Amino acid sequence: MNAHVDVPAAAESGAKATDKFLTKKFTAGSSPERVSAILEDTLGALFEVIRKHKVTYAEYDVLKSWLIQVGEDGEWPLWLDVFIEHEIEDVNTAHRKGSKGSIEGPYYVPNAPELPARCTMPMRPDEKGTPLRWTGQVTSVDGTPLGGATVELWHADDDGYYSQFAEGMGIPEWNLRGTIVTDEEGRFEIDTMQPAPYAIPTDGATGQMCLAAAWSPFRPAHLHIKVSAPGYEQLTAQLYFQGGEHTDDDIAKAVKPELILAPTPRADGEGKEVDYGFVLDPA
Repeated sequence: MNAHVDVPAAAESGAKATDKFLTKKFTAGSSPERVSAILEDTLGALFEVIRKHKVTYAEYDVLKSWLIQVGEDGEWPLWLDVFIEHEIEDVNTAHRKGSKGSIEGPYYVPNAPELPARCTMPMRPDEKGTPLRWTGQVTSVDGTPLGGATVELWHADDDGYYSQFAEGMGIPEWNLRGTIVTDEEGRFEIDTMQPAPYAIPTDGATGQMCLAAAWSPFRPAHLHIKVSAPGYEQLTAQLYFQGGEHTDDDIAKAVKPELILAPTPRADGEGKEVDYGFVLDPA
């Protein structure tokens, strides 16, 4: 990385994630009885931990200070998506018969540029990394091709940075982000760059927690996707790479065997290629 480039700090990346999240409007519609039950069980589980480990006042004060710092760094979306979301995702998709999903993470941005079924992802002319050609098909659980389905794709660059979350890095707004529309047979062919593993921000509160616990902050290289078609449940997932670093110790615990790609060298010598499609459940 060039010495003159200012590497984005965790507070900057976290604040961006928080700003993006707060643009959304949420309502769960949960009854007071359900809210009360969830809160009571959450607090009860925390009380059990306190008693089991005989948490001291010094540790309690450190916890309060750290919780405040997470908010000041804007890292709540990051922390929750890294450490909690994988369980939420498992519970909410347990009924599905189609493709496996995984976490969305904090770096999704809606309304990425629409691209045709055969396309090249938006990228810089000198984009670093190994070229990757990804082909696949979107079908329903009964095998019906889903023409006109959308595959939203976003991922980090070869340095581990996401566009719109890394100010000062000179990354174009929609770099490595796109919404691909499948052809009449539900097929797509995307040229992009294979991303690299990266560490979650380590100079903020989340990184301080990992350091204190001696946990590796790394995530394996992955592609993010959201696959949608009218009348079907949206699929959100991350796709990983066979033999890649940190697939066995992913800090987010989001790797599943069904989501691991096995790219092979392209016949023309121009990088790698992989075929991987998606099966959607009816809504």
